[in-house]
Amino acid sequence: MLYLKEANFEDAEKEYLFVKDIPSYENSFTNDWYNVSYDDFINKALKQMISSSEGENLPDGYVPETFFFLWNDDEIIGQFRLRHYLCESLKSGSGHIGYFIGKDFRGRGYAKEGLRLLLEVARKTIPEDEIYLRVDKENTASLKVILSNGGYIAEEDNEKYYIRIKK
Repeated sequence: MLYLKEANFEDAEKEYLFVKDIPSYENSFTNDWYNVSYDDFINKALKQMISSSEGENLPDGYVPETFFFLWNDDEIIGQFRLRHYLCESLKSGSGHIGYFIGKDFRGRGYAKEGLRLLLEVARKTIPEDEIYLRVDKENTASLKVILSNGGYIAEEDNEKYYIRIKK
């Protein structure tokens, strides 16, 4: 069964094993904790993930962001991030949502279902009338996932699509 669960200390070992293997950059998804040690994950990364969702200790220009893991029964298969509202840089940038599905789990519909689950949370969380997402033009799989969840291309440039989903 697929479900989303916020980052937490109870699942730290499994969260660590997933996060440390997310590349530092792939398809505009960034991971500051690629190849991090377990101690640094517990004492820095996980604390930062949890405090970010509460709006605490945010760097200048950042907004609260909740980190979710997509679980299939007892295995983590993806990470989803929800920014609670948009600042100016997010309106023309990455938007409300970012996600990553582990390489071994791609092409099975997990991203589509994970995004559907996250949109349920987003609709209750964000104050804007639409949910903003951005996708690299070369990432056709992600574009398909977003469009299948009600997205439409609002703008584009040479490298990216800027997509909106009605609340």
